[in-house]
Amino acid sequence: MKTIRECLQERILVIDGAMGTMIQRYKLQEEDYRGERFANWHCDVKGNNDLLSITQPQIIEEIHKQYLEAGADIIETNTFSSTVIAQADYDMQEVAYEMNVASARVARKAADAYTAKNPDKPRFVAGAIGPMNKTLSLSPDVNNPGYRSVTFDEVATAYYDQIKGLVEGGVDVLLIETIFDTLNAKAAIYAAKKFFRDTTGKDESADTLPIMISGTITDASGRTLSGQTLEAFCISVNHAKPLSIGLNCALGASEMRSHIEELSRIAPCYTSAYPNAGLPNAMGEYDEAPHETAHFIEDWAEQGYVNIVGGCCGTTPDHIKHIADQVKKFQPRAIPELETAL
Repeated sequence: MKTIRECLQERILVIDGAMGTMIQRYKLQEEDYRGERFANWHCDVKGNNDLLSITQPQIIEEIHKQYLEAGADIIETNTFSSTVIAQADYDMQEVAYEMNVASARVARKAADAYTAKNPDKPRFVAGAIGPMNKTLSLSPDVNNPGYRSVTFDEVATAYYDQIKGLVEGGVDVLLIETIFDTLNAKAAIYAAKKFFRDTTGKDESADTLPIMISGTITDASGRTLSGQTLEAFCISVNHAKPLSIGLNCALGASEMRSHIEELSRIAPCYTSAYPNAGLPNAMGEYDEAPHETAHFIEDWAEQGYVNIVGGCCGTTPDHIKHIADQVKKFQPRAIPELETAL
């Protein structure tokens, strides 16, 4: 079977769309989230979507299959918040590791089923590593700018455990995504490198998994929430030798275009982009139709800006199908030869 690197040399790959948006369609209640195992849990767990990989795995698998059917080459595990730090909101720290293993296995099962149907179009599983609900670069206390609610070591340890679970579950690639704080991302990169050093006994080994990195430009200023420009962010994570650097979330495809154009010029690796379905309306919902999102992304593909495309908040299998149909006629972006300035 071809590796993800080999596939990227041949064509633009499609990553899936929103998991949360699809889960909302099932209108699950508290008892659905709890399942039998957590029926007597001491606090509410509704909204803890990652828990569903354990209590309702058939729903998560069904969502994965809808995206694969739509044409996704890469599906993300349902693990955006599967760290001990994020799971503290539900007092489920001890379940976090299991969530990663379970989510990866559900995605692996779905991906393998579709690869078996068409071995010429292998499907890959990306272990989703979210930004966390605590930040290393910003103080949560406006009156004490030097205060931090978490340490680098705590964040790195939490990510290490997550990565260990994702690898045990069988992912093909690690996806550090929706990065608003580059220091959190660096902790995740450090954790990944340490995990592979610990398991292989080498700094660089063929046994390590590729790392995809995806940041978030939060507004018209073109900066991340922690204040970096896109170029600064890109330089900050280059040391990880990532498979790809990209952008996702916060913006719709229309607002993201100029940033993707810039990224295509400066990234020394493959580029990825999975925007929201436009900007949210007054009710926090996304109205951009699948053909509209696909139209924007088709332009990126035609201009040679991208290697991996998909959708984030508000996008559905319909969005992914339209995107997949539009980009397949274009060649993937060629990685530029960049002159070293220093």
